[in-house]
Amino acid sequence: MELQRETEQLKQIIEERHKLFINSEGPVDKTDRELFERVKEETKPMFDLNNSWLENAEVFVKNRHTSVHPNQVKSTHENIEMIILHSYYLDVHRKRFKELYQSVHYVLDMILDDINKNQEV
Repeated sequence: MELQRETEQLKQIIEERHKLFINSEGPVDKTDRELFERVKEETKPMFDLNNSWLENAEVFVKNRHTSVHPNQVKSTHENIEMIILHSYYLDVHRKRFKELYQSVHYVLDMILDDINKNQEV
């Protein structure tokens, strides 16, 4: 199932972004054009995956018996975008980043659980 694959990939990306954030010294110069171009290039596949996940997750939540609310899907999509960007620019407190990270994992895990339950039926 496409949504399951995308959800697992997003969990992996979030893990990588978390490690990058934790192990980096910040913040960086936001006016650095070279960094901006590198971030833009590196994040495009992540944002594309996140957008595709949003579409598939919204359909899944709307059409199936699930414990995830549609607003949680939208919020998770936005939180993933913030995690991706904050992992490069390091412009948020560690506590806030960790809250975003935990929130995203919580919803992604709930979706994976719901996918597995629906496959068993």
